[in-house]
Amino acid sequence: MYRHILIPVALDHEALIAPKQKVARRLLEDGGRITLLTVLENIPGFVSEFVDLKIDNHLAEKVAEKLRAAADADADERIICKVVTGKPGVQIAAYAAENSVDLIIVGSHHPSAQDYFLGSTASRVVRRADCSVFVVRD
Repeated sequence: MYRHILIPVALDHEALIAPKQKVARRLLEDGGRITLLTVLENIPGFVSEFVDLKIDNHLAEKVAEKLRAAADADADERIICKVVTGKPGVQIAAYAAENSVDLIIVGSHHPSAQDYFLGSTASRVVRRADCSVFVVRD
């Protein structure tokens, strides 16, 4: 059983939240917690030059609200929702190391030649994580 389980969530793959949470609840020890984490990628400098970025748009908080709603986090006090920025494959493993996560549950679609050559967030997490990683296939 695991004490702290991390579930990375790409909000464009909301359908994978429920299956990953189901697995997490089965593997979570009494008194444990589940963290749902979304990683927002930084906007490249050459793009931000053409986009009107306003500090007060609170994008991270809007994403966290959407994450809480999609995961029904308000109904389960064991679930914490976090939003960080950076490259997902790096930030997920870094968050796990910094927050005593002992299991990461990632989603992955069935591999294809494109994924083999380009890699995927799930494969990057598996390579970088210091803890166990459970891969849920869609």
